[in-house]
Amino acid sequence: MSATAPVRSVLPPDIRARKGTAPLVVLTAYTTPVARLVDAHCDIALVGDSVGMVLHGMPSTLGVTLEMMILHGRAVVRGLSKAMAVIDMPFGSYEESPQQAYRNAARLMSETGAPAVKLEGGQHMADTIAFLTARGVPVMAHVGLTPQSVNTLGGYKVVGREEEAVKVMTDAKACEDAGAFSIVLEKVPVGLAGRITAELAIPTIGIGAGVDCDGQVLVVDDMLGLFTDFRPKFVKRYAELGKTADQAIADYAAEVRARTFPAPEHGFADQVKK
Repeated sequence: MSATAPVRSVLPPDIRARKGTAPLVVLTAYTTPVARLVDAHCDIALVGDSVGMVLHGMPSTLGVTLEMMILHGRAVVRGLSKAMAVIDMPFGSYEESPQQAYRNAARLMSETGAPAVKLEGGQHMADTIAFLTARGVPVMAHVGLTPQSVNTLGGYKVVGREEEAVKVMTDAKACEDAGAFSIVLEKVPVGLAGRITAELAIPTIGIGAGVDCDGQVLVVDDMLGLFTDFRPKFVKRYAELGKTADQAIADYAAEVRARTFPAPEHGFADQVKK
């Protein structure tokens, strides 16, 4: 008689140990059904604050609240058995002080069951990262283009060209020194991303930063063709589900209007007669 061993979920030390080995596969997830889909294929399911734009129609991530991240975080954790959930800390939930960051990170973890959080920022967030990790909160860092700072940066653009390269490298090293177990490099020039990856002992996860990172992350709705408000240049569409869904809905609507929608074999009225 044989028994199948339970699948053990990935944890932050597992991700850190993957440095320089098989590339890390990361996708966003905001709902239980999508979490179930990505679970078999991903190492990390990122509950990104991009949920505000993708599912709630917001113009940026700045309006996302802690309560929204908890709601979606719970849904994703329910759908995972193998991949590790990481939840974004939303704008305004961690910048004020390390103490504020700890209170809110503790809420995210305790109310969702996720084993890690992600926050944006480099050198200026190093003390906060150190404060969190010293108190049992694993942190994924995020440097380069940081969407929560889009108004300061002046738009969604490449960060790290020319003189900016030194700052991005310094930011990445500061996050590592503070105790981050991995770091997202967003819209960083390919050569710089490669140098950062070579110099850090923690895994780098690229988004629009080239293939030399230790892993890659995409917004799942972007790569499936479901989110069509805009398309980042670096996003490869692996499907066009938005177009497929639009055609399916149009077909359904046409059948209803033409009264050709198929009726059930035994309708409610037939059941009442019996």
